[in-house]
Amino acid sequence: MMTRTRLPLCRGGFETRPRMLNLVRSIFIFALGCAAGPALAADAADMEAAKKEGKVVWYTSVPVETAQKLANLFQEKSGIAVELFRSGGSNILRRFQQEAQGGKAFADVLTHSEPAAARVMARKGMFVAFKPADFDRVPNEAKDPDGYYVAQRLNVMAFYLRDDKVAATDRPKAWTELTGAKYTGKMVMADPSFSSLLVAVVGMLAKDYGWDYFEKLRKNDILLVQGNQQVSDMVKRGERAVAVGADAAYAAEAGKGGVAISTLYPQDGAFLIPSPTAVVKGSPHPNAAKAFQEFLLGRDVQELLPREHIYSARTDVAGPEGNPPLDAIKLRPVDYDYIEAESARIKRRFGEIMQ
Repeated sequence: MMTRTRLPLCRGGFETRPRMLNLVRSIFIFALGCAAGPALAADAADMEAAKKEGKVVWYTSVPVETAQKLANLFQEKSGIAVELFRSGGSNILRRFQQEAQGGKAFADVLTHSEPAAARVMARKGMFVAFKPADFDRVPNEAKDPDGYYVAQRLNVMAFYLRDDKVAATDRPKAWTELTGAKYTGKMVMADPSFSSLLVAVVGMLAKDYGWDYFEKLRKNDILLVQGNQQVSDMVKRGERAVAVGADAAYAAEAGKGGVAISTLYPQDGAFLIPSPTAVVKGSPHPNAAKAFQEFLLGRDVQELLPREHIYSARTDVAGPEGNPPLDAIKLRPVDYDYIEAESARIKRRFGEIMQ
């Protein structure tokens, strides 16, 4: 069993301290006033050994079209095949953990969006310490300092809506406004038991506003679907008008085909959640796993992400065109100590309310 010591905020680990709250709108939220630190010596992937293995198995919650593009690009560049299992982040974690409990490691690389779970699994020794090239380009708060995981992308969780179905005067300006009667029957939201991004969103809203907040949303006939893709589909088809606590990367996709969709960043703060990715310990293709992890953090991938409306994890890559820079968005802090301790209860309580 690997033992780990909790580090102060500026050393990494997805932690938030009350004294830092007034800095969340700094030039880059995860920097939080800390320097990125000196360049870290990168670990080299053995490409010859990786090519002999010939395959990498990737469990990921990256939007499916983007995930397939990345898999195809890696195979094109390396000659190594990618076996892709793509699902919601919570579903990915559930499958991975069930396999681990059975003594099996089928995945080589794991990418999801639940930083608190990444911390737990790193402490349990489920990942390989690996610092790929450009590891130092990722802010300290978006990676494990020893390389047990590193953010592959950043996710902005806010609102988006159909312009033709919500009057300009009725656009929600804050999370608390959504409990108003005028949004009855108009809202859709992803399930934290399927989408790991929603674990932090639901957990922090419940912590700040109480579970009564979700009781009120339920009375407003909010529709619960599995994941962010289903949320996007509902809005695109006009079956629901307002996506709540939704991944803003899907808004542009939902707006294709001439449908006018606007992303709204609540005045009481959107959430910025990193998607940790890790090399799995004891995986069947360990060298290909490191090569793929290095590829995911490389400039080719990180510059492709903004073209897919996704914020890069790297500080030297600009955000998606047409989207505000991160320092222009008011962001709510996430208490990952709380989320880690309460994750199971958050999912269970939310499910009880939404039944």
